[in-house]
Amino acid sequence: MSDCPFCDLNHRTIIAENKEAISFYDGFPVSPGHILVIPRRHCSDFFQLSPSEQKACLELLNECQMQLISERKPDGFNIGINVGTAAGQTIFHAHLHLIPRYAGDVENPRGGVRGVIPAKKDY
Repeated sequence: MSDCPFCDLNHRTIIAENKEAISFYDGFPVSPGHILVIPRRHCSDFFQLSPSEQKACLELLNECQMQLISERKPDGFNIGINVGTAAGQTIFHAHLHLIPRYAGDVENPRGGVRGVIPAKKDY
């Protein structure tokens, strides 16, 4: 789609890719190394992707996680997928967030994806 920022990746540095998915650094990172994994096909809902597209995305998620461990040595990770406006989705091209976490990056990380970094929720 011409108005989708993820369908035109000319301005992005690709981290890893396969036949059905691609990954790149998030333009509004929650933490250093924050990566997005997207299907190549435009589809707004992760649950509407084909099983092979979901598998391709998860394969890249694992590949990117290994790369982040090697390059940045994070202490943990958050993985997130927003589906729909009510869930906070702002770009309607399915995407997975791989967010490296570092000891001390927030005072109390308990709760993880439940909103442990509220200042980074809205950008």
